[in-house]
Amino acid sequence: MEKRRIRDEAIREQAKNRPDWLKVQIRTGPNFKDLKNIMRGRSLHTVCEEARCPNIYECWEHRTATFMILGDVCTRACRFCAVTSGRPSHVDLMEPARVADAVVAMGLQHVVVTSVARDDLEDGGASIFAATIRAIRERVPNCGVEVLIPDFQGNWDALRVVMDASPDILNHNVETVRRLSDRVRSKAKYDRSLELLRRAKEMRPDIRTKSSIMVGVGETFEEILETMDDLRAVRVDILTIGQYLQPTKRHLMVEKFYTPTEFLRLRGEGLQRGFAHVESGPLVRSSYHAHQQVLRANGVPLQSLPAEERARHLNDAPETAVEPVQEGRR
Repeated sequence: MEKRRIRDEAIREQAKNRPDWLKVQIRTGPNFKDLKNIMRGRSLHTVCEEARCPNIYECWEHRTATFMILGDVCTRACRFCAVTSGRPSHVDLMEPARVADAVVAMGLQHVVVTSVARDDLEDGGASIFAATIRAIRERVPNCGVEVLIPDFQGNWDALRVVMDASPDILNHNVETVRRLSDRVRSKAKYDRSLELLRRAKEMRPDIRTKSSIMVGVGETFEEILETMDDLRAVRVDILTIGQYLQPTKRHLMVEKFYTPTEFLRLRGEGLQRGFAHVESGPLVRSSYHAHQQVLRANGVPLQSLPAEERARHLNDAPETAVEPVQEGRR
């Protein structure tokens, strides 16, 4: 009881003394309300809502959102994530079509699709990811499509199903450094995540790969750099780095609040290691500014270009990458 009292007091004190750069102004303008109506009208979920993302007001007001398919109940219970865990419902085979309808209604040029972990399914939901990609391409051919996938429990046939659907970006997050992975991520394995990213690039060298690190859960600066090196070793192209924020008192506590200057340094370290783009900042999340991270030629998604032109652009990627947003701008 005494340990719980001390922990609860520490959590209250931490929330009260949260740095100014992590305070978000709530703005619910017409675009925010319109997107909410679009999602509810089609019975769709977003990770923005389920994971309590601090950027939801900014992103939705700019008409960007991350769709969460395969329901809103996850078979895992990661200690950093606010998504509900438990026994998921049935798979909705009509969901990909509704996502595509929402993309049309929102007028999106770049869409991010993620999911809860569905360890109850033989393919981990890979077929629904692929169907969603195809449905979006059919309705909006020039729309960039990014998918943020779970590890499919190491089912590489499931991974191939997703890669064969040709997303513009294949995203899978390592989330944290090797030493803390088992503590932070339920059932996920650090090396399995690296292997997924390696195999994705091996299957489709023309598709950009991406991963994300959250900081503030007890890692050292040197361990972050080692994680960057591990990601570059499997040829990850895009990296996002953001501050972990405790969603409820049941989740991991924040061990450190990184400053904007420290995030700027991490961005520099990432670029020095050869990432084509690094999005690094206190409020950065895996899909934050995703529409700016996708590497395009003349505003057209890479996957829609002829093979030779796409190859030329990929070879020039470090020079033609989208310029990252300046630190301090949100």
